[in-house]
Amino acid sequence: MALRPVQVNIKALDNSAIGRFWAEALGWGLSSEAPGVSNVEPTGDFVWPDAAALCVDVVKVPEPKSATKNRVHIDLATTSLAHQAELVERLKALGATPADVGQGDVPWTVLADPEGNEFCVLEPREIYRDTGPIAAVVVDCVDPRAMARFWDEATDWTLHEVTDDHAVLRSAQGVGPYLEFLRSSDPKTVPDRVHIDLLPYRGQPAAAEANRLRALGATDLDLGQGDVRWTCLSDPEGHEFCVLGGPS
Repeated sequence: MALRPVQVNIKALDNSAIGRFWAEALGWGLSSEAPGVSNVEPTGDFVWPDAAALCVDVVKVPEPKSATKNRVHIDLATTSLAHQAELVERLKALGATPADVGQGDVPWTVLADPEGNEFCVLEPREIYRDTGPIAAVVVDCVDPRAMARFWDEATDWTLHEVTDDHAVLRSAQGVGPYLEFLRSSDPKTVPDRVHIDLLPYRGQPAAAEANRLRALGATDLDLGQGDVRWTCLSDPEGHEFCVLGGPS
């Protein structure tokens, strides 16, 4: 029994505008499965779910982002320094703004989308050459080793690296982006504006998977979601995530 990460969920005051931004940023298509939800995913022959890409769902909420840095963010891949520079300028033209999260003098560029959600445009790195436009989803945490234990058991992704400062997982198929946990001394003080959605495989009931995660240390989360087809949980450090109702 295991779950697969299938999408990054971003909360927004204006889901349509933020959906358009991320569709343009990634070069993907934009659709809407329901009012207040914008779906960003690859075009062409892509069929969700596919480990080759974590899609982006932008969901309308009434609360604006706080001034607190998100503890979950997206890293974008580039193929050359020229590509990095071009992408940064294109994203700024789309409404992104420079963001200072205390990064200092680093080879990557930190930006924020039009509602302030931070993300990074990385310098070219060999490890991300085949990930697609999203290199990694990065989670700030207190204990990367503990997060590695939980998420390695929670999902069917392969644990590639774990140290006191860094843990890395990726689909066992060796495709798509990475899921990375970075040690941070900043405490979690506000709900995550960005989170990961997990999907059971066919024949694995979502309720049973949620119970399995609770046994691993996940806790139930009440966001005022009411009666919905997904289960809201948080991992042992309080990062929110959802178990979707079932496979497509």
